[in-house]
Amino acid sequence: MLDFFRNHQRLMMFMLILVILPGLGFVGIQGFRGFFDESANVASVNGRKITRVEYDGALRQQVDQARQILGAQFDMKMIDTPERRRDILDSLIQQRALADEGQREHLTASDDAVRRALLADPVVSSLRKPDGSIDVDRYKQLLGMQGMTPEQYDERVRYGLSMEQIPDSVQMTAFTPKSLAQHLAEIATQQRAVQGLMLKASDYASKVQPTDAQLASYYDSHRNDFATPETATIQYLVLSPATLAASAQPSDADLKKYYDDNIAHYQTQPQMRASLILVSAPQNASADEKAKAKQKADALLAEVKAHPDQFAKIAQENSQDPLSAAKGGDLGYFGPKMMAGGAAFDNAVFKLKKDEISDVVTTDVGYLILKATDVKPSVTKPFDEVKDSIAKDLKAQLAAKAFADSSDGFTSTVYEQAKSLQPAADKYKLTIQTATVTPKPIASLPPDSPLNNGKFLAAVFASDSVKDKNNTQAIDIGNSTLIAARVTDYKPAAVPALGTIKDAVRQKYVAEQSAELAHKDGAAKLADLLKSQSTAGFSPEIKVSRNDAQGVPPAVLSAVYKANAQQLPTYVGIDLGADGYAIYRVNTVLPGPAIDAQHLAAAQRQIAQSDAQLEMKAYIDSLRARSKVKLYGNLDSAQNSGE
Repeated sequence: MLDFFRNHQRLMMFMLILVILPGLGFVGIQGFRGFFDESANVASVNGRKITRVEYDGALRQQVDQARQILGAQFDMKMIDTPERRRDILDSLIQQRALADEGQREHLTASDDAVRRALLADPVVSSLRKPDGSIDVDRYKQLLGMQGMTPEQYDERVRYGLSMEQIPDSVQMTAFTPKSLAQHLAEIATQQRAVQGLMLKASDYASKVQPTDAQLASYYDSHRNDFATPETATIQYLVLSPATLAASAQPSDADLKKYYDDNIAHYQTQPQMRASLILVSAPQNASADEKAKAKQKADALLAEVKAHPDQFAKIAQENSQDPLSAAKGGDLGYFGPKMMAGGAAFDNAVFKLKKDEISDVVTTDVGYLILKATDVKPSVTKPFDEVKDSIAKDLKAQLAAKAFADSSDGFTSTVYEQAKSLQPAADKYKLTIQTATVTPKPIASLPPDSPLNNGKFLAAVFASDSVKDKNNTQAIDIGNSTLIAARVTDYKPAAVPALGTIKDAVRQKYVAEQSAELAHKDGAAKLADLLKSQSTAGFSPEIKVSRNDAQGVPPAVLSAVYKANAQQLPTYVGIDLGADGYAIYRVNTVLPGPAIDAQHLAAAQRQIAQSDAQLEMKAYIDSLRARSKVKLYGNLDSAQNSGE
């Protein structure tokens, strides 16, 4: 069918016009558009829509995080479940409900809070220059690459801070009594003296001697367990800034122009070390008070001009700036816009030469007398020193631009030239690669390999790719990467004949039967021990706790602590599956080691955090209950977009 569409594009376009235009005339353009509106949304909260684009972004973020954490063990099926999709949607609904509540309560964040949050951001901190100031041009450039201005980013940070106020205020109310923390900590460190008896499944293997008939019957009833997966041998192309980098080579002229256009980025700020005498005159001071302050400043200026070597002594005795006065007026090293006093201070101090004393400077805080004690002029790094780093930055920018300019054309080429990837490879100077893939990600590949992308694999094994040998569409797998493939050979899933895998069938059959025999013997022995209370065959006694299992498997430890402490000694039996069956004798309950104040405080904090989470959940539930939430049921149609 898709082949027909490709080969008759003009005809199909004409037919679409015939179908669509009468409909537009009948219901109107707005009505026609509104007919499809709800399909673009997954929910609404108090009338505000949560779009499928927002949902897809949240899902994609979850997938990326899972890939980073699980690595080669990542399986898209862990994420792509109805329960996980509903959890993601619930999270978006909660965020929207919290945002509405924040608006109703008129919550916001101060400029100072926004500034502190920005300076605490590691990315922003990385833009600090040697003098401690932020490289504003580079900051604007980074935001521009994300389509934002500094003002827009400030508002985003302000919004985030305001939204944190509700959860913070709710969770801060959580409190755990010290007595409760003490009790729970004692339970956590409580010890139990136990002895173990293991019935290993492998010890029963010699007792399992299957006949050919039994193996054939087992093979027939477990055929799917021995099936080989379907595979596809593919050619594929990857379009990304990295694959386009070879063609994105800036010339020396480009590098020099970039250097000249961004020269401020390669300059250090001038630095000054100065001393200060302040005669305070606040803005709200009367005219008479300001006149007296000015008169005093003029007198001090005359004194330091007459005795410049005594500036430190005069400052220590007369300056009304308590921080610097104690140090003879010394302010240390600083750059522009780093000191109080504003533009008037900077304009005066950065004009001074070493050991030069200023006239009286009028500022918002009063009258200043300044002495330059050291001057470090601005230094510009030479072009040759920064040429390599400029080349790296500019190459990345050119590659990103090349990707943006090429992505639409690449997508069209692999679709229109459906029987070969060579036209796209030639046009965009890409290398055709080959691989053999299965519908599931390959554990041996890096977790971020394009060949492990679920959406891409689904396209490879689609009927149009497998049967008709057409190129897949260009799949966007995130991180500015498109991948397209063509199947050159396909092998369907198959179950090998019993004769070719008889040893594997025997091994699986013996393992299952051995585990079953171990479980049967273990259950019978447990019943006998509960009557006889014997210790024969058990390992030496060990002391275990919830915090120190001493190598005891989690399932066993759980059973040990479920044993009735009032009826000791007692026995517990645990089926360990393929490992066999374990019986443990629980002898006594022992108090754990004394809990010191530090560990008790940590336990109290941990329990308080758990209580805070519960209180926050209760608040969110109540907030959602009083919000108008509507679900559109479009999750299934969005589920694969984040793969």
